[in-house]
Parts: sequence; structure tokens; C-alpha cells
Amino acid sequence: MDAIKPLPQVSSFSASVFSFLDDRFRDAADLSQSPALVSELETEISELDQRLAGLNRQLESGLASYASFSDRIGGLLIGVNAKLADLSSSRSASDGGKEEETREHVAGEELPSLAKEVAQVESVRAYAETALKLDTLVGDIEDAVMSSLNKNLRTSRSSGFEEVRLHAIKTLQKTEEILSLVAKKHPRWGRLVSAVDHRVDRALAMLRPQVIADYRALLTSLGWPPQLSNLTSSSLDSKSDDVQNPLFNMEGNLKTQYCGNFHALCSLQGLQLQRKSRQLGSHKGENVLFHQPLWAIEELVNPLTVASQRHFAKWSEKPEFIFALVYKITRDYVDSMDELLQPLVDKAKLAGYSCREEWVSAMVSSLSLYLVKEIFPTYVGQLNEPDLSSEAKVSWLHLIDLMISFDKRVQSLVSQSGILSLQEDGNLLRISSLSVFCDRPDWLDIWAEIELEEKLVKLKAEMDNDRNWTVKVQDELISTSNVYRPPIVSSILLQHLSSIIERSKSVPAIYLRARFLRLAASPTIQKFLDCLLLRCQEAEGLTALTENNDLIKVASSINAGHYIESVLEEWCEDVFFLEMGNGQDNPQEAPGQENFTEPSEGIFGEEFEKLEKFRLEWINKLSVVVLRGLDARTREYIKNRKQWQEKRDKEWTVSRALVGALDYLQGKTSIIEENLNKADFTATWRSLASEIDKLFFNSILMANVKFSDDGVERFREDMEVLYGVFRAWCVRPEGFFPKLSEGLTLLKMKEKQVKEGLTRGEKWLRENGVRYLSEAEAKKIAKSRVFS
Repeated sequence: MDAIKPLPQVSSFSASVFSFLDDRFRDAADLSQSPALVSELETEISELDQRLAGLNRQLESGLASYASFSDRIGGLLIGVNAKLADLSSSRSASDGGKEEETREHVAGEELPSLAKEVAQVESVRAYAETALKLDTLVGDIEDAVMSSLNKNLRTSRSSGFEEVRLHAIKTLQKTEEILSLVAKKHPRWGRLVSAVDHRVDRALAMLRPQVIADYRALLTSLGWPPQLSNLTSSSLDSKSDDVQNPLFNMEGNLKTQYCGNFHALCSLQGLQLQRKSRQLGSHKGENVLFHQPLWAIEELVNPLTVASQRHFAKWSEKPEFIFALVYKITRDYVDSMDELLQPLVDKAKLAGYSCREEWVSAMVSSLSLYLVKEIFPTYVGQLNEPDLSSEAKVSWLHLIDLMISFDKRVQSLVSQSGILSLQEDGNLLRISSLSVFCDRPDWLDIWAEIELEEKLVKLKAEMDNDRNWTVKVQDELISTSNVYRPPIVSSILLQHLSSIIERSKSVPAIYLRARFLRLAASPTIQKFLDCLLLRCQEAEGLTALTENNDLIKVASSINAGHYIESVLEEWCEDVFFLEMGNGQDNPQEAPGQENFTEPSEGIFGEEFEKLEKFRLEWINKLSVVVLRGLDARTREYIKNRKQWQEKRDKEWTVSRALVGALDYLQGKTSIIEENLNKADFTATWRSLASEIDKLFFNSILMANVKFSDDGVERFREDMEVLYGVFRAWCVRPEGFFPKLSEGLTLLKMKEKQVKEGLTRGEKWLRENGVRYLSEAEAKKIAKSRVFS
């Protein structure tokens, strides 16, 4: 048998041993636990011996590596010293005649080679030192990670455990700083960086799950998540003053442990962001590309999400309760994010992170995920069932209303911090439940289709009401309404379009807004334009626009179209629409697929072209209709060629055959003026004047008619009366009848003046103010003159 070893002297015990024994053996009953204590101590001693042996092996390996580098550096230094000695001996052995030649040789060949070798030595030395330093740091990291995994140390939750983990994180950060410097200054040391990254990745793969597990355990011990079982539908919309917030109720050691764990998790995330930025070769300003949810906040939200979904399942038919619950939770705990957790994030140097924003974003993400998995698929399925289709459309629009309202409320919670700019697409995506459409644009198409169908049904009822086409818009706030004199139906259309545009503004991505407007707003405009065209065609088909009521109907349609055109043009100057023309495509859009980003002419460019084409076409038809009626009533007047050689009746200032035609002309233009907007009426009467000018010029002046002195005077008086019809809209109406005016100018000239002038050709015509008549036309008019 082995000899029993005597007990050591009590006087040789250290203070820590006395403390340990006092803690383990408080009374005689504790002596029965001695075998278990001995076994536990032997196990720990065995583990410590194994770790010590491993450390010794690492130390031996490091020393051997360092010795190898030292030998190599020593060899290089010996070679350098030998060459310096050779240079010194060659200098002393050389005579005065060869001294200059030796200097040139040294300067030209030896010194560059020597400098290159010295630089090599310095590079190897720096590499060796860096490699050894990194090896030491990574060894410390691995040791600290292994120590933090020690079950006994973790179970005790002592300060030593927190210190070991903190030491591991600080060493990781120091290692990353060195790696960043190496990657920047020594890009050829890629293998060294890669080897260190590999070992650090293995350490992080063990450390991060451990930190997250500890964080979750702490949350459980804090009583997180808070109880939701006492919620009722009536209490969802009110803010409770007695909300139990475990984060605010933390005290003492538990609060210290939580803050330490939260800080550790944030530091680990910051470290990962730095590593990713370095590995991708990005600058600090581009870290927004690597933005990921805050891990610590996600761990707060995940258990709340699980608890909330038990309530969601009961409210599948009442989604408003789901949104109310998520908003209530978000609002009730958002203050603790700013007051308690934001300082810890700032301490961890996580730039660009707001706890308030991350909390809201995580809650919105959890809601969006539930909508994607449970709510939307149900509604899509109901749309495909004929019996449930109409109800499903109502439910769909109701859901969209809830999402828009919810987004506005949670965005107001974020904006209260005064830090976040909600105009950035990236921020909006993270705090908008409508971001579900980014991954499912087919659902956005369904929404646009339902929205369009609802608007078209309402618009059709308004367009079928004749009163809406006769009552004019009287809105002093809309300056263009007084200019274009539109019927009230055009204002109704704009209300529907405004509603669609306002709903599209809630969509968090620009390319999706453009897609929605092209699918919902553009067809609404097209439907209205089709209605305008149909009304005009019906009026034309019935009476060929000969009746005043039909002219009024066409004029009203032109007014409506021009008013819509002007308002849309004004809207498209807004930044909201201008952004859609900046080429911001769908980041997920594959080349060759349909793209809804708008061209430079704007989101409603195609509709502008169609409205303008419609307006110009029917303005032209109005002038053609009046001209056709005038032509029919002046046929006798034009055919009477003898009247220009007869003596004029001094009692009449205008030819009797022309009176009825001019009365018709004045009556029709007055009707059009009274009902058509000013801008389009101006285009109409100018077009009409131009056509009348051509009609009379070709039918009378170019028809080989002979004019006596009285005939010229009669023709002048007739034209003066014709000009007088248009004098109400301009000061010099004869300017809009250029050929008739210049023809009269030639007719009134003396015989000698005309004959001599025409021999000088076109130059003489221009000198006498004849610019619209060709030389041949002028000669023909001159030949028609009969001088007495």
C-alpha cells in the first residue's frame, strides 16, 4: 500500500486557501462532501495541466519560429557586414590613381545592391515582428475564448468570467487594427492576413454563440419578455402608465451583468463590420452597405415576437388589432432604448446606429414577416375564389390602409429623436411594413389592380352624370381652373389621382412608387381621355358639329383635357416625381426584364402626349367646322365674278351676299369663345383666320377676276367687315389675313406704279411691304386690275 502522506502545517496555508476551506466546510455536516470536492479539484487540476502543456507547446513553437527568423536575419546581417568590410579593405588598398574609379564603382553598382539587401532585411524583420505579434495576440484570443467556455467559470458568473471575455474582445479589436494596417501598407502579405483571419474566424465562431446565449439567459432572468396576457382590444390604443419594463427595473449586479453583456455583443458586431469592411476593401463612408440589424436589439424583439404571435392567431379576421399591438409594444418600450441602451452602443463605437431606430425597425420587420407568411397568402388565395373575390378586395384595401397608418405612426416615433432623415430610401425600407412589396412586386401589382378597379368604378359613375360636365370648377386655390374653365368632372378625376399618388408616397422604394403609378394612375388618366374622345365623337357623329350644343360639348371636353394636362405638368415638377426620372432602377431587376423606372420626360410623359394630341385635333376640327359652314354661305358671293366690275351700292358698306356668312361666322365664334378656354380659343380663331385668308385669296384674287376701281373699293369694304369680326380678339386683325391684305395693297396701287414695280421683281415687292405673296401671284393680281 502507498504510504499515507502527512498533512501540511496549518501555518503554511495561504489566505485564499483558508477562505476556500471556510466557504466549503461551514459545519461538520459539510465533511461528507469531501470526496466530491476532491474529485472536482482533481478534474480541474487535470484540465489546468493539459492547458499548461498546450501553452508550453505553443511557446516552444513560437520560440523555434523566432529562432529561425533570427538565424535568417543574422545570416543576412553577416553578409552585409562582410560586404562593408570588403568595401573598406578595397578603399584602403586602392592607390591615389584608382580612388575615383573605385568610388564610381561603389556608387554605381555596390550601393544600390547594398540598399536593396538592407531593405530586404528590414522587410523580413518587420514581417517577422508582425507575424510574431499577431501569433501572440491570436494565441491570447484562443486562450481567452477557451477560458470563457470553462463550465465552472461560467457557472460561477464571477467577475473573472467577465474579465476573460472582455479581454478576448479587446484582443480581437487590437488584432483587427493590426490587420487593417497590414492590409493597407503591405498588400503583399496577403497570406499572413488570410492565416490570421482563419484563426480569428474560428475563435469568433465559438465566442459569438456563447455571448448570445449568455445574453438570452440574462434576459430570461430579467423577466423578458414582459407579460402580454393582460392585454385587451380596448387597451391596445392607449398608453399605459404602469407598463412593466424589466430594463428599467434592473438593479445592482444584474444590471451590471446585463450592461456588460450588451456592450460585449455590440462590440462583437462592430468588430465584424470592421472586418467585413476591410475584407471588401471599403472605406468608412461606405459602411452603410454593410448595415445589419443590431444583434442585441434583435434578441430583445425575438421573444416578444413569439409571445405576440399567440395573440395574432386569434385576430386573423381583425388585422387592426395586430397592428395596434405591435405599435403599442414599440411605443411603450422605445424610451428605454434611448435612455439605457444608446449609451452602451455609443461606448461600443458602433457608428451610425440608433437604438430607437433599431428597435422600431426590428418590430416592423417582425410584423412584416408575419404579414408575408400568414396574412397576404390568405388574401391572395381568396382573390382567386369567385365567391370571396369581392370581399377579399375590400379586405386587401383595408389591410393597405392599416399598413400606411401604422408606418406613419412608427416613423413619427423614430423622427422624435431628431437624428434620422426619413427621406433616405434605405431608412424608409427598414421602418416600413410596405417594404414587403420589395420582395413581392407581384403583390404590389395586385394592390395597384384593385386600387385601379375601385377608382374606375367611382369615376365612371361621376362621368356618366351629365351635370358634372356642365358645372364649372370654381376653385380659387387652383389658379389654372379660371384659365381653362374646366367642368367639375375634371376636378373629380384629379381627386382620384391625388388619392392614388398619396398612397404611392407610402411605398418606401422609388422604383416601386413608379411601378404603382404606372399601373394605377396612368390607366385612370387613359380612361378619362377615352371618355373625352367618346363624347366628342358622339357630338360629331350626330350633327357633324353644326349644332351649338355639340360645339359646347366639344369645347367642354377640350377644357377638361387641357386642365388635366396643366395640373399634371405642375405636379411633375415636384421632387417626388422628379426622383422617378433619375434612373434609380430596381436593384433586383435582371437585365432584359421589364423596368418601371421613368424616362426623362416624366412619369406621365405618354399621357401628356395623348392629351395634347387630343386637344390639337379637336381644336382643328372646331375651326374646320366653322370654315365649312362659312364656305357654304359664301358660295354665291364667290361665284358672282361680275360684281367686282359693277358700280358699288353706296347705301351698303358690305356686299349683301356676304352679310349672312359673316353673321354665321360671328355667331359660331362667339359660341366657341363663350365655352372654350382662352388659350385654346386663341389657337382656334387664329387657325380659322388663316383658313379664311386662304379661301378668299384662292377663290377670288387667284380666280382671274377683273377688278374695276369700284370693285376694288367694294372688296376693301367687305374685307374690313371681315376683319372686324376678329377685331374683338386682336388690335390688327388684318395681320392674320396676310395674303388678302397684301393683295388689296397691290389692287389699290396706280397703274404706272404697279407696272414699273413689277419689272423690278421680288425686291420691289419687299420694299412695298409685300412679303407673303410670290412674284407670280403678284403679277396675276396686277393683271386682274382694270384701270379706268
